[in-house]
Amino acid sequence: MKTFEENLAELEAIVTKLEQGDVALEEALAAFQEGMILSKDLQKTLTEAEKTLVKVMQADGSEVELES
Repeated sequence: MKTFEENLAELEAIVTKLEQGDVALEEALAAFQEGMILSKDLQKTLTEAEKTLVKVMQADGSEVELES
């Protein structure tokens, strides 16, 4: 399984490739679809991270130390 950073780098590469505009239509569509999947996966990871952070916050807003 790829890390968040690896998926983000892959999405950035796809965006750069599509912005250059020198790809065939079929290749552009496939890259766009792959980019959308990566984008959804990245958003899911961020949402889960946010939920985790909320869980470790106390009601008064102070942070709770996480055990390693």
